[in-house]
Amino acid sequence: MTPAHSTRDSQDADDLDVEEALALVKEDGASAPEGRSVPAPAPGAEQPGRRSGHAHHKATPWPEARVVAERAARSVPRRAPVSVPLDASLGLVLAAPLTALTDLPSFDTSAMDGWAVAGPGPWEVRENGVLAGHAEPEPLTDGEAVRIATGARIPSDVTAVLRSEHGRIDDKGRLHATRDVVHGQDIRPRGQECRSGDQLLPVGVLVTPAVLGLAAAAGYDTLAAVPRPRVEVLVLGDELLTEGLPQAGLIRDALGPMLPPWLRALGAEVVAVRRLGDDAKALHKAIAGSNADLIVTTGGTAAGPVDHVHPTLRRIGAEFLVDGVKVRPGHPMLLARTKENQHLVGLPGNPLAAVSGLLTLAEPLLRTLAGHTAPEPYTLPLQDAVHGHPRDTRLVPVALRADRAVPLHYNGPAMLRGIAASDALVVVPPGGARAGQELELLDLPWATAGIDACFT
Repeated sequence: MTPAHSTRDSQDADDLDVEEALALVKEDGASAPEGRSVPAPAPGAEQPGRRSGHAHHKATPWPEARVVAERAARSVPRRAPVSVPLDASLGLVLAAPLTALTDLPSFDTSAMDGWAVAGPGPWEVRENGVLAGHAEPEPLTDGEAVRIATGARIPSDVTAVLRSEHGRIDDKGRLHATRDVVHGQDIRPRGQECRSGDQLLPVGVLVTPAVLGLAAAAGYDTLAAVPRPRVEVLVLGDELLTEGLPQAGLIRDALGPMLPPWLRALGAEVVAVRRLGDDAKALHKAIAGSNADLIVTTGGTAAGPVDHVHPTLRRIGAEFLVDGVKVRPGHPMLLARTKENQHLVGLPGNPLAAVSGLLTLAEPLLRTLAGHTAPEPYTLPLQDAVHGHPRDTRLVPVALRADRAVPLHYNGPAMLRGIAASDALVVVPPGGARAGQELELLDLPWATAGIDACFT
C-alpha cells in the first residue's frame, strides 16, 4: 500500500461512510487484500462527512467546483505581460500578437538543389555555384546556369530552378532539361509566407515548439507572454519523513515530492516548498506573508485537533469559495480567496485525494491564470463496470487502451499505485457506471504532451 501522506487522513472526511465503503469494497481491486480495509466507527464517533450534520450538505458539486475555481481566477486583476527569451517560453501563452518583423523568406530562395537557369536551354554552366548563407550572387544572362543549393539566394534575372534530377550535362559541359521548365518553378519568392507586419498568431496562443520556430524565423529573440502563476506549497504534518523508511509512527511524505512537478506541469512556477508540520502559528505566518498567486496546502482541511487550515483562514478573513466538494476521493478540499490577487487551495492529506483536489480546483484556476484555454471535454467507453458513490462524483484512475478506458486497481484515497500507472482519471457519476458506458476523462498533464514538454 502506498504510504499515506498523513496518518490522520481517515479524519479528513475523505473516507466513505461505512455502508458506502462496504459497497465499494466489492469493486475489482478495492478489497482488503489491496489494503482497502473498512474501519468501523468508534463508539459515539461522528461518521466522516456528517460532522454536525452539515459537512456533506455544504459541499459543492464536483462540476460546479471546477467552474468556481475558473471564475475565481478570472476575478484576479490581469497581470502585466513579461518578456521571455525564446528558450524559456515553451508552454507560456502569447500576451501580444506575433507579428512578422521581416518578410519570409526575406529574399528569393531556391527550394531545391539543382541549377538556377536564365532563359531557354541548353545553358552554359558557370564554374562557381551558389550556396546558402552567401551574399547576393552575380546576375545571370539568358543561356546561363549556375549550380545552386537549397536555401541559397536566387541570382537576378533567373527564370527557374532546375532540379538536379531533372537536368543532364552533355559532353560539351552544357546543361539540358529532361522535362519542361516552368517559369518560377522551385523558387520561393520573397514574402511567400508573410510580409513584414503581417500578424502570424493572435494573443492567447500556446507557445509550442512550432511557435518557437516560427517566432525565430520571423526575427524574434523574446516573446511577450502571460507570466506563469507563482505557487507556494505548504506541507503540513508532524508525522512526515523526507527520507528513509517509515518508522516509529512516522511515514514518508508523498506529496512534497509529487506536488511541485505536477504544479509545473499545470503551468505554474513553484516559488517555494515549505514544511511547517502541525504548527498553527507557522501556518498563519506563512499564509499571511506569502506573495504567491496561489498557496497550496497539504492536509489539515478537516476538523481534527491539529487541522489548522480552516481556523487560520477564518483568522485572516479569507473568503471560502469552495468548502468541500461532492467528490471521492478528495471530499474535504477547499478553495479560498486570501487576498484580492491571491487564492489558497487546501488539498486533503491522502495522496490520491490530493490529486483529486489538484485536478478539481488547482487545474482550472492555474489554467485560467496562465491564459490557457480549457481542453475540449472528451469521453471513452469503460472496459469494466465501476462502482460509484451513492451521492458524489468519483474519480478513478484509468489506462487508455485503444478506444477504451480500463479502470485500475489500487484506487483508495491513500494510494498512488493506480494513478502512477494511469493515463487519466475517469469521472464516475453518483451510483457508478456500467461496462461500455461513455464517461468523461481528465487527462494527466504529461499523458499527451510528454514529460519533457510539460515540466519545462
